[in-house]
Amino acid sequence: MRRFRFIRDPLAIDIGNNVEEFLRELGGPACIFLDGKDTSRTRALVTLQHGNEPSGVMALFRWLKSSRQPAVNVVCIVASVAAALEPPLFSHRMLPRARDLNRCYKPPFEDAQGKLAEEILEILHMHHPEAVVDLHNTSGSGPSFGVCTHMDRQHDALVSIFTQRLIVSNLGLGALMEISEHSYPTVTVEVGGREDAEAHELAFEGMCRYFEADAVLAQGETDWGLELLRDPIRLELNDNISLTYAEGIREDYDITLKPDIEHHNFGGVTPDTALGWARGPERRLFAAQDAGGRCAVTRLVRIEDGILYPAQPLKLFMITNNASIASSDCLFYAVADDGSAICI
Repeated sequence: MRRFRFIRDPLAIDIGNNVEEFLRELGGPACIFLDGKDTSRTRALVTLQHGNEPSGVMALFRWLKSSRQPAVNVVCIVASVAAALEPPLFSHRMLPRARDLNRCYKPPFEDAQGKLAEEILEILHMHHPEAVVDLHNTSGSGPSFGVCTHMDRQHDALVSIFTQRLIVSNLGLGALMEISEHSYPTVTVEVGGREDAEAHELAFEGMCRYFEADAVLAQGETDWGLELLRDPIRLELNDNISLTYAEGIREDYDITLKPDIEHHNFGGVTPDTALGWARGPERRLFAAQDAGGRCAVTRLVRIEDGILYPAQPLKLFMITNNASIASSDCLFYAVADDGSAICI
């Protein structure tokens, strides 16, 4: 059963007066094809994989309202429309009991989210774009960055359209960007917090550059001046561990994190930076694996006198102060304080 609605070159007058009306007009997952000035090439944009990440679809609505024409054909995939429309608007990452769509791009494609991911892959395969940008918001407030599975000048060029910070990671989580290794250059771009006006503006400005540039891939050896962060490690909660955020310890929870912890996004933390409170031992509470599959918990955090600290100087990112997302996904990613991989 086809889940996608296919639309070609929609008129500005036919997409509603605001982004909510636009989503209601789409009614569900949609693929919008835009004819370019050069119809021999195609690029792809994927957005709204998570229903609580509005910047990408807001930027796309704004672009469609402008009645501009892209330089080449663009396939725009708007995925989690139903989750975005679930009241209140843009508050649900996914529908209840549904899997995270951006963890579904590897077999088996058995449940509804898996089948949706499989259809997205089929659409991309059919159009075989020269590049794919997957546009997201971060779970917490913070600066923009791009992510790719391996570093080369093509991925550098794509990320530099939106941001000057690149994370190189191949965690094998089933994310869309992982198709890059055997298909077409694909990057994830996180434009910033979902409630940040700067993130919405960056999404639109970057989208304009991506749609309108004659070339978005590197034409020669170029140094894009990107800040590189390599092989991050995810700190996750173990099963049945309770988490909250508060200004002081909450005795009825295993872990209490400081509510302003997201202010450490892309900043350095030292071994004396208090992140919150926890009742150890560390390996009972947390899970983390390095690229070699070794347990890395004690390289990331330590608990001393009930206070949670970094185990060494680190740079943290993708920090959230949303307990639901932290529990179902991860608390944060970490690299060494110079951006390199964390060593044993």
